[in-house]
Amino acid sequence: MTARLILASASPRRLDLLAQVGIAPDVVEPADIDETPLPRERPRKLAERLARAKGQAIAVKYPDDYVLAADTVVALGHRVLEKPADAAEARRFLAQLSGRRHRVIGGFAVFAPDGNPIVRSVVTQVRFRRLSDADIDGYIATGEWQGKAGGYAIQGAAAAFIPWINGSYANVVGLPLSEVAGALRGLGYESAAP
Repeated sequence: MTARLILASASPRRLDLLAQVGIAPDVVEPADIDETPLPRERPRKLAERLARAKGQAIAVKYPDDYVLAADTVVALGHRVLEKPADAAEARRFLAQLSGRRHRVIGGFAVFAPDGNPIVRSVVTQVRFRRLSDADIDGYIATGEWQGKAGGYAIQGAAAAFIPWINGSYANVVGLPLSEVAGALRGLGYESAAP
């Protein structure tokens, strides 16, 4: 029997990204873990730790399959901008990102049927243009900020705020596709993209 691919994420964006490169998970089962950063934890370590923990939580249920887990962290310096709790917090995040560069760190973990994981992270630099109060108010009104690390979605209306990125666009959307496909192939997953 061929090993299946289990996606340990509820993100529709990750499913869409995988579909772009011909990867269709057999099962989607999000992991329920505590995503609270540890004291003084660096953003890159946080992204990798959360991806590994999500993958481990699901891999124990599917020991004969491949498990893919991911986490996206938006970092302004050493400060992590998580998913905003409400519109006021999303407004604060956008004001902090205005006119500045930040990093989007995509941590991912791929567990093979033999239990060996590959855990990595990919960093993309993103620059926001200076935002007016009207820009921020208009974006908050779209509701796109809900459930998004840093309070924005690059693939939506916030694209108008971003004149420059350095690195993987797919990573900012939610999954570094090239690196994930390479990790799946490297662990022997047969349906990984060309």
